[in-house]
Amino acid sequence: MVLESLVTTVAGAVLATAGVLVGGVVTRRAQDQQWLRDQQLAAYQALFAHYAKFTMELRRAHGDGRSWDYDWGEWSAALMRVSLVAPLGVATEIDNFGRAIDAFLDQVERGERTPLRNPLSPAEFEEARREPAAAQVKLVNAIRRSLSDDHSGLPFSIGG
Repeated sequence: MVLESLVTTVAGAVLATAGVLVGGVVTRRAQDQQWLRDQQLAAYQALFAHYAKFTMELRRAHGDGRSWDYDWGEWSAALMRVSLVAPLGVATEIDNFGRAIDAFLDQVERGERTPLRNPLSPAEFEEARREPAAAQVKLVNAIRRSLSDDHSGLPFSIGG
């Protein structure tokens, strides 16, 4: 009888300890996943904020026929932050997005058509922005898929 009570007590203590340890591991994993998700959201938000900022500044410069300036170091820093936390599928779309932006800048800033030399009309600017806008939609949808079960995606661009 005493042995039976002792075995039951020891077994209960071992199971309770194991439950606490497993609970701690599961909680830690959930906290790590939440932290990573928060970091991803912040990095994605910063990336899109910089994109919207320089796109709007460049649009205004073309409209006003004036020079413009942007801190490209901040853009590079946003890309670096995102590269630290983005899963491979999102990172691939970020790379495609960056390439589309680079081609866009070739059309509206680095070539013959600059805000000071031969500025683009609003329609021409929107035409030049078509490829980055399409890449933005793909990137947003890759982000949405990576963060949730939203596999339908957006068929259009918002902002930018």
